Amino acid sequence: MLPVKSMNPRKRLAGLYLLGVLLALTVLASIVIGAKQIPLDQAVSGLVAPDGSENALIVQELRLPRTLLGVAVGAALGLAGALMQALTRNPLAEPGLLGVNGGAAMAVVTVIAVFRVDEVLVYVWAAFLGAAGAALLVYLIGSRGRSGATPARLVLAGAAINAVFSSLTAGLMLLSPHSFNGFRFWQVGSLSGRDLGIFFEIGPFLLAGTLLALCLARPLNVLALGEDSGRALGAGVGGIRALGMLAVVVLCGAATAAVGPIAFIGLAVPFTVRALVGPDQRWVLPYSLLLAPVLLLGADIAGRVVAAPGELETGIITALLGAPLFALMVRRGRIPQL
Repeated sequence: MLPVKSMNPRKRLAGLYLLGVLLALTVLASIVIGAKQIPLDQAVSGLVAPDGSENALIVQELRLPRTLLGVAVGAALGLAGALMQALTRNPLAEPGLLGVNGGAAMAVVTVIAVFRVDEVLVYVWAAFLGAAGAALLVYLIGSRGRSGATPARLVLAGAAINAVFSSLTAGLMLLSPHSFNGFRFWQVGSLSGRDLGIFFEIGPFLLAGTLLALCLARPLNVLALGEDSGRALGAGVGGIRALGMLAVVVLCGAATAAVGPIAFIGLAVPFTVRALVGPDQRWVLPYSLLLAPVLLLGADIAGRVVAAPGELETGIITALLGAPLFALMVRRGRIPQL
């Protein structure tokens, strides 16, 4: 098992404050750093008192929307990953196990191929509805039988649904080159090219999902004891799992719809957090909420700097940097049990 540091509540609270400061600094860096460096004073004035200058337009039209989306999407993916790992009691679980990514991709390709739509906001709603439909289908399949929606059933159902949707998505793209050209830009996962309209579209869903996730912290600790122990303590195991799945779908579905599938964040952030603060979900969820956007915005900034004056998409950076780091963590320590 990975060594879990014994941190008292005061140290954990101090860690949350430090993560909050780090997130604020990362947000500031996201607005200042890019293909064109903007001085700090001009970046601040472009936010609070835009004067119509080129730097102010860059801040208002380009960097502010992607920064806000990075914070919102990162927090959603971190929370969704923590919930998924707690619900399945699998430290290597990630939100895609519920078929969210597969359902979102299928819906986006269908909209492009059948309706010939090229509007990003339409992609967002199509992907969100596809993700929700896929997750509902997985839950219905996984809840069949006397034992109900057990973690093993949900994982197997999610793998099957993902495989089916991936095959259908590939088939549609082969039949419609137009859908492939539109889909490939969404599939890679990126914060660029999105405006504030998308942020306001997904904002209410992310806020509702975040509040629901944080409210489930204590019940998830009971669920970690096992279903029999949870029932003995009076917990409604089925209700906790259903609400947790709903929060995962809302958070991950809205995030994936807005920026495309982003790898690694929902998998490794909760894994790392548990190694720092232990398995208590009352701390895992808030830490994941703050750490995930730091990593996502950091990857976005790195993508701008590495390929300047162009940029690498955020999903590529998270995969290139995150996967080796996560593999190293797993290799140096045994997987923590939930």
